[in-house]
Amino acid sequence: MFHLLLRTIPRPVLIKLSYLFNKIAPLLLKGDNVQCPVCEKHYRKFLPYGYSGRAKRENVLCPNCLSLERHRLMWLYLKNETDFFTKPRKILHIAPEQCFYQRFRNMKNLDYTTGDLVSPLADVKFDLHHIPFENNTYDVILCNHVLEHVQDANQCMRELNRVLKPGGMAFMQVPIDYGRSHTYEDFAITSPRERELHFWQKDHLRLFGMDYATWLERAGFKVKLLHYANMIGEQNAEKYRLQKEEILFVTSK
Repeated sequence: MFHLLLRTIPRPVLIKLSYLFNKIAPLLLKGDNVQCPVCEKHYRKFLPYGYSGRAKRENVLCPNCLSLERHRLMWLYLKNETDFFTKPRKILHIAPEQCFYQRFRNMKNLDYTTGDLVSPLADVKFDLHHIPFENNTYDVILCNHVLEHVQDANQCMRELNRVLKPGGMAFMQVPIDYGRSHTYEDFAITSPRERELHFWQKDHLRLFGMDYATWLERAGFKVKLLHYANMIGEQNAEKYRLQKEEILFVTSK
């Protein structure tokens, strides 16, 4: 019954209610079947999640930190494969996710700046088409599930490349239709309902396809594609509830 109720609650509301879940989830979801590597909590299962335009996904939302599959995948890569958690790094985090924000803010090795057009978590509010920072400023840029929302994704990618230091890393995950070879855009589609049908969400302006790496390369990035969930092993992928088909786009300048 608890899971059926939560299926109807939008994630922004879940975020506001997360303090309550922190208290009741250990009681209602007690167990060791799944683990969130971000907050390191164990549960019998995670919560369901999904917007109305797409099927709800079962067992994916951490009730403590509200991480989803994509957050846990990137966290594991940063933890296992990079010096993100140990070396001094200047970070720009666009549209900071709830599960990462305070953790990254508290890390002593990070010079951490957040940016967004409207988010209350943003240190600096700006339009991603025109980033108000100098060239070659940041060692790492995080900008996940943003580029499907912007008017000109190519311009925003070029701006992110401009402010990234040579040799720096950027993570720009987006929703991808892995059965689609080319990204789908149609600016004649303007109604929220039609956008939800065509682009999976009412505020999406495009649906990226398997040519997403080409978009990044065109903006000046070097791109490495990793099926990282498969690289950490089937048992761990199931424990952390990762999407095995998700491609991690690790980009550099």
